[in-house]
Amino acid sequence: MTEVRGNFSKKESERKMKAVRVTEHWQLAGVHYVRTQAMVKGFGIPLDKEFDEGDTGKSLYVLVLDDIYPVATCRLHLLGESKEGKIERVCVLEEYREKGVGRLLIEAAEGWLLECGIKKICITSRDEAVGFYEALGYKADYGKTLDSGVFPIVYTEKILN
Repeated sequence: MTEVRGNFSKKESERKMKAVRVTEHWQLAGVHYVRTQAMVKGFGIPLDKEFDEGDTGKSLYVLVLDDIYPVATCRLHLLGESKEGKIERVCVLEEYREKGVGRLLIEAAEGWLLECGIKKICITSRDEAVGFYEALGYKADYGKTLDSGVFPIVYTEKILN
């Protein structure tokens, strides 16, 4: 079991922020916590819509921890033999947004997908987050949008080197 230790009295600048590949049950609990706080509580998405058929025992997740606290997560899917992957269900707790946590999360996810032989990644983004993904090298395709019922979704993609 991976052990993460934290010092509750540390100042924000001294904390250890790290992205981990979810392999333990306790880490999966962190994934569910972040998604419930950010999406269900934060955006009012019903629990049965946030957790779907993509959340199986075979799903891959990245979790960002601030010492012992789960603060961001995403789900990864490998799309068959096509050498394409998808980063889904990207969530960062509100108080950690615009602090580099999202970048850490996406870069860790991209690294894992690259190790899996993936060369092309897509992310379906909330319309308001497209600029964040563009800053990370993703290209938005506004011809591929959909209405999730909660917010507009825009298809973005990136080719890894």
